[in-house]
Amino acid sequence: MTAELPITALKPQPIPRPRRDWPAAYAALRRLLANKDATEEVFTIMQALNGDATWRAYSRLLTTVEGGKLAFRREEIATLLCDRAWLRSLPDGSLGRAYLAHVEANNISAEGLIEVSAQVMRGVEHPVAWFGRRTRDVHDLWHVLAGYGTDGLGEACLVAFSWPQTGGLGWGFIAAGAMVRSLKATERHPYKRAIMEGWRRGRACQWLGAVDYAALLPQPLEAVRAQFGLVPPRIYQSIPPEARLGAVPKASTAP
Repeated sequence: MTAELPITALKPQPIPRPRRDWPAAYAALRRLLANKDATEEVFTIMQALNGDATWRAYSRLLTTVEGGKLAFRREEIATLLCDRAWLRSLPDGSLGRAYLAHVEANNISAEGLIEVSAQVMRGVEHPVAWFGRRTRDVHDLWHVLAGYGTDGLGEACLVAFSWPQTGGLGWGFIAAGAMVRSLKATERHPYKRAIMEGWRRGRACQWLGAVDYAALLPQPLEAVRAQFGLVPPRIYQSIPPEARLGAVPKASTAP
C-alpha cells in the first residue's frame, strides 16, 4: 500500500517573480563603470532590474509558429557557438565566420559568459530559464550583427540596442549610465548620440528573440543584416576607433 501524498504536496507552487533592487543595481553600475570588463556586474544589474522581462519575452516567443518550434526543441545555442571547428567550416562572409573572427580577435568565448553568469545567476529548471540562457549566449553574436566592437562605446551602444530587443530595464539602466559618463570624456565626439542610435536601431530591428540562429549562422552576414533591417551604425562608425576606447571614462567606486 502506497502512502498518500498530502494535499499541499499536490498543489503547484508558482515560481516567484523577481523584484527590482535599485540599490544593488546602482552599486553594480558604479563598479561596472569603473571597469568595463567586470562582466559579472552586468548580470548583477540584470538580476536586480529586469523583473519579469524574460517571462514576457518567452511568452511572446510562443505566439508564433516559428517561436513555438524553437521552444519545443529548446536547443542550447551555446553548443554551436562553442564549436569553433564547425564555425570555421562555414562559408567565408557568413555570420558564423564573422562571429568566430570576432571572438578570436577579442579573446572571448561563449564559455566565458556562461562561467561569469554562473557566479551571479541561479539556475532554474524551467523553459523560461532556457530562454534567458539563449539571450545571454547571443550577446557577442549581436555584437557582430549590430556592427559594434568591444570597445567602451561599442559595449554601451549594444546595451542600448539590447534594451528594446529584450525589454529588460537593466540594459536601459547601463546605457543611461554610460551616456551620463560619456559627458566626462576628454575628447569631444558624438558619444551620446551614438548610444542613442543604438537604442533606435534596436527598436527598428526585427525582434531577434525568435530567430533560429542555427539556420542563420551559415548565411551571408550582410544578407542577414538586411533581412532584419539592420542598417549600419553610422554615428558609431563616424567616431575614430581609437576615440571609442575612451568614450566611457572610468568612474571612481568611492562613495
